[in-house]
Amino acid sequence: MVNRSNKIFFILFCTVATLCLQHVTAAAQDDEDGISTVLTPGNKNAIFDSNAKYTFEVKNPTDAPQTGTVSYLITQHGKKLGSGKQNVKLGKKSSAKYDFDLPSMKSGFYKVDFMVNISDYDDTTRRVFGVKPEEIRSKYAKPADFDAFWQKAKDDLAKVKPNFKVTPMPKMNTDNRKVFLIEMQSLDNYTIRGWMTVPISKDKNRKFSVLLGLPGYQVNLLPITGLDEDLAIITLNVRGQGNSRGPIDTRRDEFIFYRIEDRDNYVMRGVIMDCIRLVDFVYAQPYLKHDNILASGGSMGGYLAIATASLDKRVNLCSAQNPILCDVNNLDGEVTWPINDIKKYIKTQPGLTFDKVLGNLNYYDGKNFASNLQCSTIMGIGLLDPYAPPYNEYGTFNVIPGKKRLLVFKDLGHEVSQVYKDLEGRWMRDAFALF
Repeated sequence: MVNRSNKIFFILFCTVATLCLQHVTAAAQDDEDGISTVLTPGNKNAIFDSNAKYTFEVKNPTDAPQTGTVSYLITQHGKKLGSGKQNVKLGKKSSAKYDFDLPSMKSGFYKVDFMVNISDYDDTTRRVFGVKPEEIRSKYAKPADFDAFWQKAKDDLAKVKPNFKVTPMPKMNTDNRKVFLIEMQSLDNYTIRGWMTVPISKDKNRKFSVLLGLPGYQVNLLPITGLDEDLAIITLNVRGQGNSRGPIDTRRDEFIFYRIEDRDNYVMRGVIMDCIRLVDFVYAQPYLKHDNILASGGSMGGYLAIATASLDKRVNLCSAQNPILCDVNNLDGEVTWPINDIKKYIKTQPGLTFDKVLGNLNYYDGKNFASNLQCSTIMGIGLLDPYAPPYNEYGTFNVIPGKKRLLVFKDLGHEVSQVYKDLEGRWMRDAFALF
């Protein structure tokens, strides 16, 4: 059963749809018949206590001897912090390894480029390493009225009658699952929709544990069927996305800054309340286990999983992969998206400043939600992530007060590997006693 459960999770990792994600290869940059390199960190996760250590191997399968250098360059925020070089002299059909002990660095994350420049080959391998990331804490505090702000949002949501509607979709059923379209009213009387699939069971009184699949940025989530006999899977399309487009129907790049100039009406206020309303929906269904709820997602979905589990203690488990919008004051200069799109929007709004927007975004910062996260949580991050930088991710993870675990993927960008998905499935089934 565990393997079956794992298969559903990769679908939930929905990345930023407007952007072309980098495909980051493993350490080897290979040409089957030509010169290649392999970069190996001294720690499997490229996380170190003081100074980073790497081994840079150069392989020469050709009949031509090679001479030149291998070197490295360390930078942070575009500033050069260290460099080093070694000479290379390779005979034909040979290889050699070059060990590098990088200078000691203080707690944080650093970019490092390893270059090979030899007779017939030039190449650069770009990586990121961390030093004592468990010590990372953001210097930007949570707004004093953060909790009151979100309590007001929940109070406003509670005034809206949910009008839950469940519509069977028999043509979408599988051999083992029934599919339902779900609808409900959320904050501002906005109609949101999603999908629920429930195992077919002869036991009419059987109750099912619940996986809430929360969406990535501008992603249309569809029904997830899976093979589990004991798990209901609910996917939500928040306002302005998928089958919940309506009054909010922006272009892809405009959604992230929709009403960002107004703290009390920014689109993410409604989006997060849509997720809270989904938990209300679970509690309204007698055939769902109200104490077995996992909120899971990647990218914006990972951010929403943290926000939802933080604000709604009815969520029992939280799984966040590469959550965006974490430690927002430290995103400028580190990421292009969404900062560049937000800055372009600011220029179109007379009187609006970037400082004003950051002040508003402090109420939507994943880091500030994380500090109230009490349920068991797992996070997955990629050290090469161009949208959710590791410094910001650690700054978020480190303030989670509840039971937590972090998986770090040194060679990945805005993604996680199958290792995370396998762990997530086992972790959920163990926590919910689904054996």
